[in-house]
Amino acid sequence: MDVLAEVLESMRTGRPSSVRTDGYAPWGLGVKGSGFHVVLHGGCWLVPLDGTAPTALGTGDVVFLLEGGGHLLADDPATPASEVTAKWLNPGSPVGTLAFGGGGPRTRLLCGRYHLDRARRPPLLGTLPEMILLRAGGHPELTAAVGLLGSELDRPRCGSESVVTALVDSLLLYILRAWLESSDGSWASALRDPAVSAALTAMHDDPAAPWTVESLARRSGLSRSPFAKRFAALVGEPPLTYLTRWRMSGAARLLRESDVPLSAVAGGAGYSSEYAFAKAFKREYGVAPGRYRRHAVTP
Repeated sequence: MDVLAEVLESMRTGRPSSVRTDGYAPWGLGVKGSGFHVVLHGGCWLVPLDGTAPTALGTGDVVFLLEGGGHLLADDPATPASEVTAKWLNPGSPVGTLAFGGGGPRTRLLCGRYHLDRARRPPLLGTLPEMILLRAGGHPELTAAVGLLGSELDRPRCGSESVVTALVDSLLLYILRAWLESSDGSWASALRDPAVSAALTAMHDDPAAPWTVESLARRSGLSRSPFAKRFAALVGEPPLTYLTRWRMSGAARLLRESDVPLSAVAGGAGYSSEYAFAKAFKREYGVAPGRYRRHAVTP
């Protein structure tokens, strides 16, 4: 199981969407939520609404932003946001287009939106920055994915909605992988470290297994104490704490998205007793599993 993809999937609460955006100067677009922007033609400014300095974006640049306080995309930092609405392929479709502004030079953007539950951000994503900026060039796989997505938005065809959803998911992975390969943060170090990565892969492959620090250390090729110290330093918490949180994350997803019996949810999380599982789940989420299921809402 791919640890990076699994961790991202644990945060996602709805399907992504993507809009081809044409802004004609003067133009300004207010954006909230997690997502990405790719400059396909021309240039623009990204202006955070928290007062942080604006960033100039040029053709081929890619930027990913967590929700933060929102931001403005505009031909000039001084241009205010306009009230605009995307034209969707179908009601509820993840495929859309947007054209607005004055009669000046055009900037074409590819904008994607993700629904990420930041309140349940896994420890591995604790060092994920509010903004990842990848300048044009140097990321051929990302460039190829952008081209495919742009093609689907330019000419929607049979199956485009499913293709766009898959490509937007892939684009996020490409963005984060490109950042990961150039980052020295603890998350990047954890996934690159052979010992810690081996333990993470084992837990993600089989979260219900009766893992102990000793058995995970054997998977990592280290003795118990050095492994535990290295794991905690890079991941941000001890191995079994991470395992419990990951088990509860998977259980919460099952409770939200399925009607699987509680006994099966408990078993999938490594608990033979529903009572023990319910106690652990309530400690993590603050409510019993049954109540969580009744009140869970997926956007």
